[in-house]
Amino acid sequence: MSFFDDVPEPPQRPRPPKHVPPVWAGPPSDELPAVVPLGQFLHRSARMIMAAKSVDVFSIGCLIEVVWCVRRSDETDSQWSVVTDQCFNRGGYRLDSETGRGGALRFGVALPDGRKTTTSHLHLGMFDGSEQVAGPVLMMAGGGGGSANDEEIFSSTRFWLWPLPLGGDTLLVAQWDDLGMAEVSVHISGELLAAATPKVQKYWISQ
Repeated sequence: MSFFDDVPEPPQRPRPPKHVPPVWAGPPSDELPAVVPLGQFLHRSARMIMAAKSVDVFSIGCLIEVVWCVRRSDETDSQWSVVTDQCFNRGGYRLDSETGRGGALRFGVALPDGRKTTTSHLHLGMFDGSEQVAGPVLMMAGGGGGSANDEEIFSSTRFWLWPLPLGGDTLLVAQWDDLGMAEVSVHISGELLAAATPKVQKYWISQ
């Protein structure tokens, strides 16, 4: 007989209720999205590119993936270090003492119905997890990343847009004054998003 044979089984733990985040806070955890390729440059210069890569369409919203790359020119090591920090920290919000404007990376959307929002727009109810947040909501989501060396910096990020914009094209707007990128925009086709919606699949088969 083994020493461990008569060790009692631990008592069953009570199963806590499943946490379901508000719909505005991120994509459903039980859906396989339909992917809509975009492949559109927001900015393209000798120093920097930024592109809207694709949209993951869910039943209630979408994830927009944006990628960018910055090339080193004649920056010193210390100057290149500052650029690297700006890229990985998205510039950090600050106000220029002369212009009164921020130089950080900024994103926003204009929906087909005329409403617009940005990643810095805070909505009433967000801080208490309320379901009653008035859309639209645009927020940075997980899944981005990046890398850097002495010559180039690569980075990407994804944005959760809720609700899913249908009925016309959505305008994606970006600006990054710190890296010399003025306000730019691309259109996301509402027709493509609508065509992708029926292709969204639930993970689980109903019992």
